[in-house]
Amino acid sequence: MAAQSHIEWTESTWNPVTGCTKVSPGCKHCYAERMARRLKAMGHPNYAKGFQVCLHEHMLDLPLHWRKPQMIFVNSMSDLFHEDVPLEYIKRVFYTMRQASWHTFQVLTKRSHRLARLDQEIEWPENVWVGVSVENRDYTLRIDHLKRTAAHIKFLSLEPLLGPLPELDLHGINWLIVGGESGPGARPMDPQWVIDIRDQSCAANVPFFFKQWGGFNRKRNGRLLEGRTWNQMPILQYAS
Repeated sequence: MAAQSHIEWTESTWNPVTGCTKVSPGCKHCYAERMARRLKAMGHPNYAKGFQVCLHEHMLDLPLHWRKPQMIFVNSMSDLFHEDVPLEYIKRVFYTMRQASWHTFQVLTKRSHRLARLDQEIEWPENVWVGVSVENRDYTLRIDHLKRTAAHIKFLSLEPLLGPLPELDLHGINWLIVGGESGPGARPMDPQWVIDIRDQSCAANVPFFFKQWGGFNRKRNGRLLEGRTWNQMPILQYAS
């Protein structure tokens, strides 16, 4: 049975890797780190080492047993392109995604340098979407790295959005997600930052998904932007 997700822009999660390390300000209040500590305390075997990077080979073929087609977020509890994940293991993850062609897989990374460096080592299936996280203008270089890849669907996760992102170059980008930070210590997000990004997305004809305003009580703050929800997604046009 698939691990159903409460993340608004996906349906399930699959974690053949768990654990990570912080690389930029967006990592400060990492939800996955908090969850890993909780799961370790509960005795979950995949989190016996807490948030240390661990490879879980027994998880590699899991999506092949999920017969219902679904959107799957890969490594919600890690980063597939973390420097401690060997290239050969990354290739095994991609092999599973290629074999499970009835699913759509979403891979998100902050390690865009490694993503770009390994691009030619990877055979990119059409059913794999690849995105980078960008929290403020200091990390827009990640977008350039993403564009260098041969991924068929490229997306941006601007979450937690920690500053304005004016004049984004959205050429070659297929999807844009924006969200505020949630949980303890959540940093505020200026509504004008979101409106500006939404307007850029619409002008570039890029599907826009507004995930949440965030804050300690994310449910109360909701996800309405100027009176409506924004749930746009890329149009799937996979070859048969």
